Parts: sequence; structure tokens; C-alpha cells
Amino acid sequence: MSTAAQKGQDSYRYEAFFNQASVGIIIVNSKAAIQSANPFALNLFGYTLNELLQQSIEVLIPMRYHTKHVTHRTTYAHHPKSRPMGVGMDLYAIKKDGSEFPVEVSLSNYNDAGEEFVIAFVNDISIRKKAEEEIEELNNKLEFTVEQRTKELKVAMDELKESKDELSGLLEREKELGELKSKFVSIASHEFRTPLSTILSSAYLIEKYTGAGADDLSKRERHLQRIVSSVQLLTDILNDFLSVGKIEEGKIQVRLSDFNIREVILGVAREMEINLKKEQRFVYNHEGREEVHLDPSLLKHILINLLSNASKFSPDNGLITIRSTVDDSSVLLSIADKGIGISREDQRHLTERFFRAANAGNIQGTGLGLHIISKYTELMNGSIQCISELDMGTEFIIRFPNNTTV
Repeated sequence: MSTAAQKGQDSYRYEAFFNQASVGIIIVNSKAAIQSANPFALNLFGYTLNELLQQSIEVLIPMRYHTKHVTHRTTYAHHPKSRPMGVGMDLYAIKKDGSEFPVEVSLSNYNDAGEEFVIAFVNDISIRKKAEEEIEELNNKLEFTVEQRTKELKVAMDELKESKDELSGLLEREKELGELKSKFVSIASHEFRTPLSTILSSAYLIEKYTGAGADDLSKRERHLQRIVSSVQLLTDILNDFLSVGKIEEGKIQVRLSDFNIREVILGVAREMEINLKKEQRFVYNHEGREEVHLDPSLLKHILINLLSNASKFSPDNGLITIRSTVDDSSVLLSIADKGIGISREDQRHLTERFFRAANAGNIQGTGLGLHIISKYTELMNGSIQCISELDMGTEFIIRFPNNTTV
């Protein structure tokens, strides 16, 4: 092959890599003026190529970091070297519309006709950053809880040395704490594995569908939806663990107020319709007054959890019935489905931490939802009842006292 042909083939390969890469690529000259950007980078920042050409690279960096960044790039220009992803401080970029997002940046450099150029590979890490922050927050909370419980244990042991029975009870409490921690590690590792694997595989497959055809676009959309659903699942799992932590520490504050229960229930139902299985639907009926005196935030959490369970354990075309009744002294809320049901034996343990019914099978869950619901119900002086038969469906009935001031 001739030298010209070889150069032409190399140029084609370079253009293909540059245009089809699933990471942002930006090239700047020795004066930090943008010389080129690939389609992925343009889409990431919301600019056209003509809008960026010859602009300073600082146009893509939040204003508060400009001075520091000029110093960093000047230092880099004097001692250029390749810098891989993930090395250095936390970095942020800014889009054309002014919105900021966290990024990882890898740097490389080359010389062309005596002039130095720098190539920046930019990767949006918003989703990963959010997951890391939530996991770190959860870890910190758990570590703090364990530390506090350990301190309490030491103080209690010093005070109860003379009482064998009391000391025995204290040791039992420490055993329960250890079991709770072990149970958390076991469930977290199991429940996190599936959504994380889904996110990884979908992200890898998205890179394969680079065409603009309807089929590739459809496949990309499908895998993006899988990623969004998996991130939502991880968020729900983390929220369950955080809620249990707050309950255990007595940090849940009840804020009672007067509000329209019908409007709240309809609002929650509308929000959750997008998560229903194929052809599933909600049917809602209200009787009596609409004004109640409860904590609207806790009530929403109860509704979301019960409706989510009803959908999760029902068939694709299942009907989920919501019923609310309000009179001068009480509020009744009922959620009923035609799903797999719960055995009478399992009904005795439904509100225990980490308990899952024997017929739950491979349906994902932490076994914390009904425990949280029962605690929220107790905080509002309510009671919860489960009516269920295997393969015949389930109905949860919650009753609250009602003391409206209007």
C-alpha cells in the first residue's frame, strides 16, 4: 500500500473514532483556544461547533474556577504529559444553558507543525456521582449509628456490672445490633448487584448502537430506560435503609396539618402510574369529608409503598383499588390488589424488619417497606390491618383518628 493510501486510511479511522466516540473530545491550541470538538462533546455542552471554535476553553468551565483553571493549564503547558481519567480533584463543567455537571477529564498532547495541542477527553459522571454520594451518606450514617451504639454499650456495661440479669439483656441488645448490621450487608450486596449489573451492561450496549437509524435509536432508548429504572431502584433501596435508620434513632418528626386527602391520594396515584406494569391501572373511590388532620408527608410515603407493592406483586393487567373514607372522628385508607397474596403464617411477620413472604420469589425488595409503613402509621396513632389469601390478592386497611380543625 502506498504512503498516501496509508495516510488516507489512517485519516478515515481517526475521523470515525473522533465522530463516533461515546466520550466528549475537545482539542485546544497552545493558547487554550478551542480548535475542534466531536459531536458527543457538542451535544454534551449544548453548543454548535461554530459557537465554540476559537473560544477559550474556560467557556466550558464555571466562572468561579476560571482563575484556578488558567493557572493549572499554564502549568500543564510547560510540562505536558498524559493524565488518565479519575486523576486529580473533583471537576465541574458548564453547559451553554448555564447548568453545571460533574465530569472526569483525561488529557493528552501532541505537536503539529511546531505548535503544541492538547486533547481533552470529557466524561459526564452525574449519575455515578449521585450514587456515590448517596452510598457515602448511608455509610456515614451507619458508622455513626454503630459508634453511638458502641458508646452507649460501654456506658451501660459500666453501670450494670452488679446486675447479671441487666447485663445479659444488654449483651442481647448488642447481638441484635450485630445481626442487624450483618442483615444489612447481606441484603444490600444482593439487592445492589442486579441494578448495578443492568446499568453496566446497558451502558456497554449503548456504545454499540451508534447509528442514527430508527432501530439503533430505539435500542439506545430502551437501554437508557433500563439505566434510569435501575438508578431509581437503587435510590428506593437507599431511601428504605435511611428511613429505617431515622426510625431507629427516633428522628422522624410528625407534622400534623389539615389537608385534602382526596387531592393527595390522586396526586400520588398520578405520579406512580408511569411505574405500573403493562395494562395495570388504579381505581380510586372516596366517601365522606375530604379534609383530614394528619402528616401529609408520612401519608404520601405510606401510599407510595403500598401502591408500589400492589403493582409489584400483581399480574400485568391487574386492577389496584384505592379507597378512602373520612368522617368526623376517623380516616380509613384501603389499598387492594388481585395479586399473589400472602399466607396466614407470613402475615404474622409482615411488619418485621427484613421479612419477605415465602412466595415473593425473585421479586426485588428489601423487606423493609411494611416495617416502615407500620412505624409511620404508629407515629400518627393509626393501626394497620392485612386481609389476604394466597393467589386471591391482598388488602391493606389503615385507620387514623381524625381531628380536623376546619
